[in-house]
Amino acid sequence: MRKSEINFTIELDDENVPEKISWNASDKQGNDLSETKSLNISLWDDVNKNTLRIDLWTKEMPVHEMKQFYIDSLGGLAQSILSSTGDEFMASEMNALCEKFVEYLKKEMQGR
Repeated sequence: MRKSEINFTIELDDENVPEKISWNASDKQGNDLSETKSLNISLWDDVNKNTLRIDLWTKEMPVHEMKQFYIDSLGGLAQSILSSTGDEFMASEMNALCEKFVEYLKKEMQGR
């Protein structure tokens, strides 16, 4: 059986706020750590039938980029629900919500 690993390294300040997030994966090209400003991980807890989540972001993550990150994440989930279940309705509704959020974010950025 083939195995793959993903590792995250989180550097925290004195108040346990992430200052730096680095990651590496056994299937990623190159052995160097890659940096990111934000991550979210969702895990399905089969015993309790609920989702466990880890959401982290660094102090330097701009608010507008964080909003874009969540829009992109929701769009990815829409594609995943379509691929994994074939549920076109759910995927379509999620994508429609993403489109609304994109328009909202555009207007918000124009007001700055």
